[in-house]
Amino acid sequence: MRIDILTLFPEMCERVLDESMIGRARKSGIIEVNCHNIRDYTDDKHRHVDDMPYGGGQGMLMKPEPIAACFDAVARQCVSRPLLIYLSPKGRVFHQSIARELLAYDNICLLCGHYEGIDQRIIDSMVDMQISVGDYVLTGGELPALIVTDAVCRMVPGVLAENVCFEEESHYDGLLEHPQYTRPPEWNGMRVPEALLSGHHANIQKWKRRMALEQTAKYRPDLLSEAELTEEEKRHLKNLLEP
Repeated sequence: MRIDILTLFPEMCERVLDESMIGRARKSGIIEVNCHNIRDYTDDKHRHVDDMPYGGGQGMLMKPEPIAACFDAVARQCVSRPLLIYLSPKGRVFHQSIARELLAYDNICLLCGHYEGIDQRIIDSMVDMQISVGDYVLTGGELPALIVTDAVCRMVPGVLAENVCFEEESHYDGLLEHPQYTRPPEWNGMRVPEALLSGHHANIQKWKRRMALEQTAKYRPDLLSEAELTEEEKRHLKNLLEP
């Protein structure tokens, strides 16, 4: 998988992407993530990427020419045109299902806005998808781009030791993750659940699934409407939620 981030602050992105599992996967060639400075594609000596919006208003707007030139340069490096995603509060709210959807693409391009956003003509003529990471305002699209990159890349085969590392985590199957414990088996009078100490694989899996259901019902009941549940799980859930 190849991901390209179009940004005014490539060094900011690189500092994050060079660390931890994503950094190791980049170095080993499992994934390719590139950061491109939109200012490199300006055509004036001051490298202006913004201008005042027509019709007035506060702030500046990112100009279309440098963005288009930057994306075109990236597209020429790829076998096929990358999927261009603009990180925007108007976009689809990012969810694990969208991360899995993006995993199917070979090339993804993430466009980071700044100031008051970007010229609408880029959105109308070039952008394939808009993604929001939540209902709040940030100073730019770099943090959302890093979130999307991390969420997608960690599911690429070989980035994590095993697929189970992400398949059992919160949101992957629509539920929150089960509680987790490590040594010692007893601490401050609290014991690790007996099911986890039993060594019985089937019982452990059953306990994990039931606890995931209970954690979701307790902390994020809104997720339950989309989760795929067995009839037994639905009955257990009904008992949990009944007053």
